[in-house]
Amino acid sequence: MKIKLFLPAAGVLLFAACQNKSHQETDTVNARTEFFDKAGMDTTVKPSDNFFLYANGKWMKNTEIPKTETGWGSFYTLYNDNLKNLNSILENASKANAAKGSTKQKVGDFYTSGMDTLTIEKLGIEPIKPLLNKIEGIKNDKDLINFVADGYKNGEGDLLDFGVEPDDKLSTKNALSFTQAGLTLPDRSYYLEQDDKAKKIRAEYIKYITKIFNLSGDSANAAKYADNILKLETAIAQSHSTPVQLRDPQKNYNKMTVADFQKQTPNIEWKSVLSKLGANTDTVIVRQPKYYQTLSSLIKSQPIEIWKEKLKFDALNRSANAFTKKFRDAKFAFFSKTLYGQQAPTERWKAIVNATDRNLGELLGQLYAEKYFKPEAKERMLTLVNNLQKVYAERIQKVDWMTPETKKKALEKLNAFIKKIGYPDKWKKYDDVEVSKSTYYANLQSASKHAYKEMMDKLGKNVDKTEWGMTPPTVNAYYNPSFNEIVFPAGILQFPFFDFAADDAINYGAIGAVIGHEMTHGFDDQGRQYDAVGNLKEWWTKADADKFKIKAGKVETFYNNFSLLDNQHVNGSLTLGENLADIGGLNIAYDAFKLTEQGKGDKKIDGFTPDQRFFLSFAQVWRIKSRDESMRVRLKTDPHSPEMFRVNGPVYNMEAFYKAFNIPTTAKMYIAPTNRLGVW
Repeated sequence: MKIKLFLPAAGVLLFAACQNKSHQETDTVNARTEFFDKAGMDTTVKPSDNFFLYANGKWMKNTEIPKTETGWGSFYTLYNDNLKNLNSILENASKANAAKGSTKQKVGDFYTSGMDTLTIEKLGIEPIKPLLNKIEGIKNDKDLINFVADGYKNGEGDLLDFGVEPDDKLSTKNALSFTQAGLTLPDRSYYLEQDDKAKKIRAEYIKYITKIFNLSGDSANAAKYADNILKLETAIAQSHSTPVQLRDPQKNYNKMTVADFQKQTPNIEWKSVLSKLGANTDTVIVRQPKYYQTLSSLIKSQPIEIWKEKLKFDALNRSANAFTKKFRDAKFAFFSKTLYGQQAPTERWKAIVNATDRNLGELLGQLYAEKYFKPEAKERMLTLVNNLQKVYAERIQKVDWMTPETKKKALEKLNAFIKKIGYPDKWKKYDDVEVSKSTYYANLQSASKHAYKEMMDKLGKNVDKTEWGMTPPTVNAYYNPSFNEIVFPAGILQFPFFDFAADDAINYGAIGAVIGHEMTHGFDDQGRQYDAVGNLKEWWTKADADKFKIKAGKVETFYNNFSLLDNQHVNGSLTLGENLADIGGLNIAYDAFKLTEQGKGDKKIDGFTPDQRFFLSFAQVWRIKSRDESMRVRLKTDPHSPEMFRVNGPVYNMEAFYKAFNIPTTAKMYIAPTNRLGVW
């Protein structure tokens, strides 16, 4: 379980908190106005009424989302700028005529093969026909299970979702973990809800399935196949846990012997399946047993022909973006346009840059880090992280609701954080990945085989906590409770979240809040259940745990009251961890900011005090405008609150904010001190 900062893109970078006095004064005096967008503010809105719109209102009104995007704003611009940098690397690598097997040869030829749409058009679906023929040869349920298990080594598996990861309760050892699978739509609600919007999406989904079969040449019964697949996936959806249920670490930890798993799922021969997967183990962790129990039942109750139809569709849908333009357009029309509101397909070069990063991430990452991330930036980031860590320790020591016994263990966990910044200390190898300029589909398959082998080789071995869960160019960040680590890839360590020339208020309001956010994930409603070494273990006294739950419950209730669109409410249970991290992160960043020379003073820049600039910087970091369709999906499935509430929720619960903007007790959003949210 990795807790990410944001879905499409996330940003952070550093600012050295422990600078010498002269450097701090120089930064403050020379702070450039371009680090803060006064023109995007809407000063007709009072800070006390809606701080997000006060800071971003004009920008929100005047900004048009590009047709190729589902939203626009700070994270998106950084993400797209980063893609341009990666594209430059790949364009150069593709022309380098590098030695076979070298880093540049592999990433350059992978990129070239993806951009070679003439060859892709010429091949059509020929590359996937051997797989479709295998599916056609399935005669019964035993053949079905054998096919499913056999395929994973070749990047062709289906119906099972599993990984090799730290055992939640024995974090030093890798275990085989199974999670729910089998659905194509974002989550179970898209199959089960009966409102008009859900029905419309299902109708469009049937059209999409039909289109995929038509394009594959299997058009005679395409409409019937689509209907069958939707009904089968609806039956599967009934077994799925909800997004809120998936957030409970204890309920999603079900360790059992393979023999016990077999008793629960009699129609799946697990000994044979595990052998074919290359998994030598007698115990497994089953995150959502109900899915596998239902799968076992459906394998017997559903006609084998319907299963074959689903397997064919899954294979074609999974690889559609590697096929002809008609396939790509069909997938775009349903997933990107219908579900998320995107108006035009993503440019081809962007799609292939992303594909290269997904499949050869640490090869591309080496070239990226070498060019765009300098060692001194890593050192300054570490300085800032360490500074916020010290502030966090002070806050833990000062909380009035926690006993000394639990405080001691909380501090042990905080001090045990593994900090990863920029890129790994050792790079993964891709020696077994074969890459050719003219075989895009085959390149994808080779990369998938490599990834699978790399994963399965870890089973039963000690956990390597030097591994990264994101590639260096990724525009995101995460906290991983099993490793007890906070991770900031190089891709997010740049403006608008940090710039050496900006004043402390800007940097602490942006990157400082993000670092504090990731730290707080170690102590949110999920992360707090893991101890200092990453084990899912109760380390709180019962009294302290109960107090935490009461405080967290108030946060949940508070965010439930926020709504968007046609009265679509934020799900306070789903977003609880992120909301706790937002509130805690901003408080920690503010305390750290107040230790700087600028934070201690009152010198105005652009007419704003240091504290005002801190809060305005935070608000503009979350300056994002989303399409309605995208926001509807997010409200159902995303553990992050919409950006307006990621800003307004924390600030209206901070005394420093009220003082910074002289907000009276009669203000619209005023919250009395005794009712303000706060855990850390």
